[in-house]
Amino acid sequence: MLKPSRAAGFNDMPSIGRQSQHSRGARALATLSIAACMSGTSLAGATEAASANGDTGELAEIVVSATRVPRRSFDLPVSIDRVDRQALREGQLTVNLSESLDAVPGLSVENRQNYAQDLQLSVRGFGARSSFGVRGVRLYADGIPGTMPDGQGQFSHFDLGSADHVEVMRGPFSALYGNSSGGVISIFTEDAAPGTDVAGTLAAGGLGTRRYALKVSEGADAVNVVLDSAHFETEGYRDHSRAERNTANLKIGVPIAGDSLLTLVANGIETPAIQDPLGLTRSQLTADPDQAGTNALAYNTRKSLEQEQAGATLTTPIGAADELTAMVYGGHRRTTQFQAILASLESNPLHPGGVIDLARDYLGTDVHLTDRRTPGDAPLTTTVGAAYDSLDEARRGFLNFIGSELGVVGALRRDEHNRVNAVDQYLQFEWDPGARWRALAGVRHSDIDVTSRDLFGSVPPSEVRYSAVDPVAGLTFRASPGLNVYASYGRGFETPTLNDLAYRSTDGTLPGLNIGLKPARSNNYELGVKFGNAHLRVDLAGFYITTRDELAVQANSGGRQVFENIDKTERRGAELALSGHWGPNLEARLAYTFMRALTDAPYQSCSPLPCTPVVIPAGSRLPAVPENAVYASLTWHVPRLGFAAGAETTGRSQIYVDDRNSDAAGGFWTTNLHAGFTQRRDGLSLSETLRIDNLADRHYVDSVIVNESNGRYFEPDPGRTVYLLLTVEYR
Repeated sequence: MLKPSRAAGFNDMPSIGRQSQHSRGARALATLSIAACMSGTSLAGATEAASANGDTGELAEIVVSATRVPRRSFDLPVSIDRVDRQALREGQLTVNLSESLDAVPGLSVENRQNYAQDLQLSVRGFGARSSFGVRGVRLYADGIPGTMPDGQGQFSHFDLGSADHVEVMRGPFSALYGNSSGGVISIFTEDAAPGTDVAGTLAAGGLGTRRYALKVSEGADAVNVVLDSAHFETEGYRDHSRAERNTANLKIGVPIAGDSLLTLVANGIETPAIQDPLGLTRSQLTADPDQAGTNALAYNTRKSLEQEQAGATLTTPIGAADELTAMVYGGHRRTTQFQAILASLESNPLHPGGVIDLARDYLGTDVHLTDRRTPGDAPLTTTVGAAYDSLDEARRGFLNFIGSELGVVGALRRDEHNRVNAVDQYLQFEWDPGARWRALAGVRHSDIDVTSRDLFGSVPPSEVRYSAVDPVAGLTFRASPGLNVYASYGRGFETPTLNDLAYRSTDGTLPGLNIGLKPARSNNYELGVKFGNAHLRVDLAGFYITTRDELAVQANSGGRQVFENIDKTERRGAELALSGHWGPNLEARLAYTFMRALTDAPYQSCSPLPCTPVVIPAGSRLPAVPENAVYASLTWHVPRLGFAAGAETTGRSQIYVDDRNSDAAGGFWTTNLHAGFTQRRDGLSLSETLRIDNLADRHYVDSVIVNESNGRYFEPDPGRTVYLLLTVEYR
């Protein structure tokens, strides 16, 4: 239940690591997620202050750490949502974030039905232009960045099988996490319950889909361990879309001297030769949405990936008022991708080739100190910290043919070494000047250095530095015990990624990095209302964002995109999130987003080819950003029968495929169902769940490849698909 604040101020939540527990091991269990999240570069973890309050039907109080200190989300001038373990797993395949994050307003997560590319993800329109991977949004897994210092992110290693919850923050305060802060998404691994637990899962269904998983956990006084591994495979919906993925995730928590805690995390992913069906043109989509795109079969388009990373976080109190948190991490990522670039285009000696080979080594650290005091009976929390992140990239390009043989590694055409270093300092304040007010403020300074050295030809080295000082501020007013209103402002920036900088021309006549590109700089304004009682929670926010020097495509040809800065864009909209319990067994959720994302000044573009430069007029819609999106779900539990069922429906308006707004993927509605039983006896539990996606068997396009140079924009979704999920668990 959302409780009224004390007379002296807001209902300050103590650090979860300091709550009394039945044993030292239980206390460590409670602190693990906070230690992992308070790395200074993560959104910071949260735990439910309660479960759904047993069988009372009351809503759980949600605690988050958006300010790196555990607080009730209700009391913060921040748009932040938490998707907990039940929503992530119950009736879900636990393969993609798109399964469960539709319930978050302002967030768009579209399944491309192409495992050679990440999901199409954007927050309030930031990141929507990305044709692969994630940009414009910060990603974290147990405090370790999934976003590199250049702003390019991946979350293919996110492990949903052992996830405790996911937090999604939108709006001004995202800027406190540095480069590419249109939003922040962070996933947190669960903590082991006391004792030993072993769980095996089998999921099977349409499209040749299989998922096998094994999870082992041990919760003891001296150590807390969770280990999860999974194998996923599918034949895919479209021709040439077979995929296979192996993942593993490990988290270890070790209480050490006093109240200190050391948390170790490690994970890895392997995806051998995932087929890439490419996008479809409008005519191909109409004729046969199941087919692969042009030349996908001829060139055997595919992608392989290997990644391993590890990190450690130490949290230790210093005296009665201070706490120090230090985090280090490192990892390696290797990617090889075969594209369908015609051999005739690659005959140009300046062409970099149709095979991309990337090897990335990355590391970083973050250290911050949190001080809690109460000067003049007004609680004040101060956090000061610094972060360093580094990326070394070896980028090579090869021809994708040898003689008449296509889809193989040919002659070397590109060989370069790129490096990105980011150094950040940040300062945050939280102050409660009275029982009805809470003020948050902060500032982050960032320096990002990019250098490139050509090892293939005689291109001179390229280098550029981007710097920013980004302030944020917010104020919450408690109108009544169950009603808060707030306002916030923040300034953010987004640098070009290494991929954005890669080319200065489409024909190779201008070598070197496109160092003339500037970072995009935004001003974010937000007003919101939060209401809550024992059975209903409502969050309503309105936002207005202006961005200068946002990146857009200047030219696109033969696998090369040349970017330019455009003068100004605007995003304005509203978000509504509603959750409620009716009685002990029925829960409903609703998420709605309205957003108009427009260019505010004309600019020139030339995509796709063949074309002559055209003027994109002011008032054009930003591609891949829907004006309306809605999600609604109803979940029913009957504990005495071990029965659970749910229905969810998702709707979205059309999205444009390019800057010119020349075509669009139409809007759609789709409905999914799941139902299952769980039997428990003597520490053993068995669960069986049936899931049906796209119940009405609708034909629609969920995602698009923005500004695709050959007009192959569309990535269609499958029709009705049925899955069976079986889980056996022994405690």
